[in-house]
Amino acid sequence: MTSQQPPRRLPLAAAACAAILFALPACAQTTAATPAAVSANEPAKVEKNAATGIAKLTLTEKGLERLDLKTDTVKAATGTSVTLPYAALLYDSSGKTWVYTNPAPQVYQRQPVTVSKVESGVVTASAGPAAGTVVVTVGAAELFGAEFDTAH
Repeated sequence: MTSQQPPRRLPLAAAACAAILFALPACAQTTAATPAAVSANEPAKVEKNAATGIAKLTLTEKGLERLDLKTDTVKAATGTSVTLPYAALLYDSSGKTWVYTNPAPQVYQRQPVTVSKVESGVVTASAGPAAGTVVVTVGAAELFGAEFDTAH
C-alpha cells in the first residue's frame, strides 16, 4: 500500500538548497573583492612577449602540484627533422600546431611546430624545438588556458 502524503523531508531539503544557493554568490563576491587573496592563489605568472605575443609561464609550487605536468624529450630524426610524442602537440583555433617547452625549472613557453607526419603516436616535425628540448606531454592544454586566461 502506498501513501498519498507528500514526504515530510521535501520542504526541509528545498529550504536547505535555497539557503546554499543564495549563500554561494555572496561567498564568491567576498573572495573576488580581495585582490591580495586572489593573487596569492594564482598558479602561474604570465609574461607576454610584445613582439611575438607568446607568453612565458612561470608556475608556482602550488601550480605545479595542481597541474601534475608530465614531460618528454624531443629526439633527433633524419636530416633536420625531429620527433616528439603526439601527446605534446596542441592545435590552436586556427589549426596551427604548438608544444610547450620547459626551458628552466617551473618555466614553460609555447613554441610552434611544423608537422610533417604523425604515425603511431609519434610526430615527425620539420621545424620546432631542437632535439633534447623538454616538452610537456600532460597538462599542455591547462598551460594554454593559463596563457590566454581562459579561466576567467
